[in-house]
Amino acid sequence: MAFTADELDFVLRNEVNPDGFALTKRAAFDDARLARERYGAFGRAALELLTARAAGKVPDNWLVDSEAAQQATPPPVAAERAARLAGYPIHDVTCSVGTEGRFIDGPWIGSDLDPIRVRMAAHNLPGRLVLRADALHPVSRGCVIVADPARRSGGRRLKDTIPPLPDLFAAWPDTEMAIKCAPGIDYSGFDGAVVVSSVDGGVKETCLYTPGLARPGVRREAIIHREGRCDRLDDTLPDDVPAAAPGRYILDPDGAIVRAGLVRHFAAREGLWQLDERIAYLTGDTIPSGYSGFEFREQVPLKRLRSALARHDAGRAEILVRGVDVDPDALRARLKLRGSTAVTIVCTRIGRDGVALICGPREFTP
Repeated sequence: MAFTADELDFVLRNEVNPDGFALTKRAAFDDARLARERYGAFGRAALELLTARAAGKVPDNWLVDSEAAQQATPPPVAAERAARLAGYPIHDVTCSVGTEGRFIDGPWIGSDLDPIRVRMAAHNLPGRLVLRADALHPVSRGCVIVADPARRSGGRRLKDTIPPLPDLFAAWPDTEMAIKCAPGIDYSGFDGAVVVSSVDGGVKETCLYTPGLARPGVRREAIIHREGRCDRLDDTLPDDVPAAAPGRYILDPDGAIVRAGLVRHFAAREGLWQLDERIAYLTGDTIPSGYSGFEFREQVPLKRLRSALARHDAGRAEILVRGVDVDPDALRARLKLRGSTAVTIVCTRIGRDGVALICGPREFTP
């Protein structure tokens, strides 16, 4: 919940000490009581600040509320964008509390329509220019515009943001822009570069870069951050891979690779192949370094899955579904697994047939 003006005044003038707070859901009642005892009428604001800081997306001395922390770009993704835009003056027109500006070494301006966020950003980035402004009413010239428009629930089109992307582009004509969007946005009509980023297996954003910021010959790119490592691939890689029977391992590519439409490019780079040319699952004889996969054991029709799992003594299952109408939770309930072995069930379509690939538990390759 956002701070009021009075609450922000309080946290600006007073140190909020995290000692004694568990900051967990289970301890929420005790934390709230301690906050009231320690900070009186401003206990809610103090606890809000401590909870938001505990999310780990901002430095411990920053001012931030839970909503801003939740919406903040993960540090590896923000740092990657800052490196890409190095050398350009930047105007972040939806700067919130300043999380993107933290990684910009060169000229940077931040603006936001929310006066509370503007005050927090000014505190968090001393010496930087931060002002209140509407993203649709330009107040700068000669900068690359970075924007993170709000996302309507369930909206996948370019116009399903607040403000709509067409309005944002119209407000800044002849200006290079980097627009942060939801991972699942339909970017097929966008004339520029598309970069999909994931962190530790979760897809975090799709960023749209206007043509002047695109790398030569690159239309789509995936950047995968995992445990401090970074892998990247783009559509300049070859994508000629066959579809064939399962190899030793089944792989579910990182979501950034899937969202960027680079499954075949990834397969070609790693010596893998597809099970079906329409399905994103891959297979091969090794698991690429930095990724995970499942050792393949048996392929069965979906109707025979329960009896097959009994033969494998299956007791716990990770269920993956792509290309068939299967609800993982409903399937798990129907299977009534009673064995002692952990398995992975990959439900998919190969040709015209819905099949289940019974595999071992997930394995990671360093």
